[in-house]
Amino acid sequence: MMNKVFNERGIVLVGCGFMGRALLEGWIANGISPDAVYVQDPVPSDWLKSQPGLQINQDVPVSPAVIIIAVKPQILGDILSVLKYTISDETIVISIAAGAKVDLFEEAFGSRTAIIRAMPNLPASVGAGVTALYPNQTASNSVELATELFQAVGKVVQIGSEDMLHAVTGLSGSGPAYIFAVTEAMTEAGIKLGLPRELAQTLACSTISGAGKMLDKDGVNPSALREAVTSKGGTTQAGLDALTSESNGIAPLIERTISAAHNRSVELGKN
Repeated sequence: MMNKVFNERGIVLVGCGFMGRALLEGWIANGISPDAVYVQDPVPSDWLKSQPGLQINQDVPVSPAVIIIAVKPQILGDILSVLKYTISDETIVISIAAGAKVDLFEEAFGSRTAIIRAMPNLPASVGAGVTALYPNQTASNSVELATELFQAVGKVVQIGSEDMLHAVTGLSGSGPAYIFAVTEAMTEAGIKLGLPRELAQTLACSTISGAGKMLDKDGVNPSALREAVTSKGGTTQAGLDALTSESNGIAPLIERTISAAHNRSVELGKN
């Protein structure tokens, strides 16, 4: 039923980089017609131009169901001045532009416009992302539609405070890079212990991927999983003793890591 709304009134995607491509692939795989999607991008990629049916840099419909803004914050001003002639009170404006606050869009489109800030993350490109949504007051009845759009690329959560997006950015937005860095470190540790690089990388990547799949089950408790795989006095316990050291273990390091990303998000939001 909701796809019918999108297919009849259209979706406008402004900017089609890595995340835009992930969204497009998810939408089409979940039944949204390509000819209902209007992509505005000054330099469309070869991949984008190869996709059949998409409306690339064509005139957009008046009062589309949704406008997704996926551009760098530096060019938002020019984009908003053009888009304000396209939307209506029935259009949902969704922004994934980092640091751009709701009030910026309300100033451009009016406070009666449904505006939602979204923070997806990189695994959306393989359908395993998680997206946090923050709606303005007008958009409270539009969250269900926005949720359907982002469920096409993973899980969706709603947050109750715009300021929480800084923490979301530090945790899940930037989080995949932390996991990649851990994977690299595990690989290098294996190499130093005598494993060939290719084998060490295969073991590290598969271990991270497999553990992630175990964590993705509903109701799973990470602490319970850790305890289940740890035998008292065994090899895992020896490794965990080093990993959880109070003086130089992982917990304070991860806290510093996420806090640093959070703080940088706050700084960028002030610009």
